[in-house]
Amino acid sequence: MPLTRIVSRGITDGTITSADLASGVGGKVLQVISTTKTDTFSSSSTSFIDITGYSVSITPTSSSSKILIIGVLTASAGLHAHITGNAQLVRNSTAIGNGTNGLATQNAAEQDFTTQWNYNYLDSPSTTSSTTYKIQFKGDGQTWYINRAKNNTSVGASTITVMEIAA
Repeated sequence: MPLTRIVSRGITDGTITSADLASGVGGKVLQVISTTKTDTFSSSSTSFIDITGYSVSITPTSSSSKILIIGVLTASAGLHAHITGNAQLVRNSTAIGNGTNGLATQNAAEQDFTTQWNYNYLDSPSTTSSTTYKIQFKGDGQTWYINRAKNNTSVGASTITVMEIAA
């Protein structure tokens, strides 16, 4: 919002309060929903598949709302060097905000390689129906692990958070 509009609403000291947000200064966060996956998952699929327990659903209050998706996916390569993995962001059953190879590609050049993919995307789902966001994963046929190393030790957690933003 331009500064002149903020000043015209009586905000002259540069401080925006929750009352100011409620009165129509744009970008208000209407709801936040998050999930954290702490258990492990492994796959050697060469096609994108869902990661069990790594999705979140939100029901927008307005069809003009935006949904901000923020997350981190923790993964590790298996027993082989030169392993490739891809992740993609999905709304319901449609891939969104992805490049040619998905949201991200990781090429591991060493055994037991661990990585984290950080992502964020501002979506316009144009609906007031329940909407599910998730990350799907695929590899090159070798085993990838989510939230654990090949020797079965924990390497972290994976989170996905969605925020409804008023238009």
